[in-house]
Amino acid sequence: MITLEKRKVCHLTSVHRRYDVRIYYKECQSLANAGYDVNLIVADGNGYEEKDKVKIHDVGKYKNRLERVTSIGYRIYSKALKLNSDLYHIHDPELLIVGWLLARKGKRVIYDVHEDLPRQVLAKAYIPSVMKRPLSFLVEGYEGILSKKMTGIVTVTPLIKERYHKLNKNVIEVRNYPIMTEGIKHNDWNKKKQVLCYIGGISEVRGIKQMVQAMKFTNGLRLNLGGVFESDSLRNEVIAYEGWSKVNELSFLDRINVVKVLDESKIGLVTLQPTINYIDSLPVKMFEYMLAGIPVIASKFPLWQSIIDEHNCGICVDPTNPEEIAAAINYLMKNDNEAREMGERGRRAVLEHYTWLNEEQKMIESYKRWVAS
Repeated sequence: MITLEKRKVCHLTSVHRRYDVRIYYKECQSLANAGYDVNLIVADGNGYEEKDKVKIHDVGKYKNRLERVTSIGYRIYSKALKLNSDLYHIHDPELLIVGWLLARKGKRVIYDVHEDLPRQVLAKAYIPSVMKRPLSFLVEGYEGILSKKMTGIVTVTPLIKERYHKLNKNVIEVRNYPIMTEGIKHNDWNKKKQVLCYIGGISEVRGIKQMVQAMKFTNGLRLNLGGVFESDSLRNEVIAYEGWSKVNELSFLDRINVVKVLDESKIGLVTLQPTINYIDSLPVKMFEYMLAGIPVIASKFPLWQSIIDEHNCGICVDPTNPEEIAAAINYLMKNDNEAREMGERGRRAVLEHYTWLNEEQKMIESYKRWVAS
């Protein structure tokens, strides 16, 4: 039996930022607070750091995707072996090979499935249509074969859990709900501005075109846009839209500035496009908007609509229709008291039903089993 002092765990990522919300702020810090010796391996070129009881090890920054999956993958594997942890937790599909190699060395390895990658491939705009289904098939096979070698699987939605349960019996679902300590609070509604916000990755499938086009049909409002464009070509296209004159482009926001944007906003947008990997997802940003006490305008997907309708905390729209998005924006801005009440109900719903605390407990209980196995 491994004693608590020897419960050394190591999270590995070649893709995510060192302060990724799910990896660092939720999982690593929760484990550190539970008494584990937590290490995190990243590839960002910012060097070693020890913060909030988490030791962050950097293997260097990559120049391109090929280097990321080859030499960076090898460096992550080498560093992981040197750390000699009791449990390894990988966060990227490309690191499944690293996980498999560690498993062959007798190590316990967990695979954290953040997204439904085979379905995500089908929605990638840069992949030629003729290649999408064959590539999706190959990705599903790759994940399927290597996932069977893992000690356990962590998923984020019921649908992904169901898929992986066929491959590995040790599957848990840890939903990406907000944490109560990240500074998101219920700001004084009367201090808010005539501003709405979108915070997150900026891409075509996340609805950037329709959001900016919708601003054309609004008056006296601004859209705070926090995040990084997927490509220069997409940005060049979007800034030519008439609605762009009503956008405040904020680029990447750290958690402090995310809170500032939420504090001044009256509406949060989460109008992802109806792609196969989004329809059954649980977008963390929707819950963060709710926690901030602002109404959400969300895509009319059955799962999302069931949450919003149950708590009467926003409006669901056709995310492909800019005029319908604009109509919802204008309605909430015109009916200020109703918008405020929606925001209050949304915040109450998150505090009662959708917090990280319950998910944290599921993860920690599973860790106890996996480390002791």
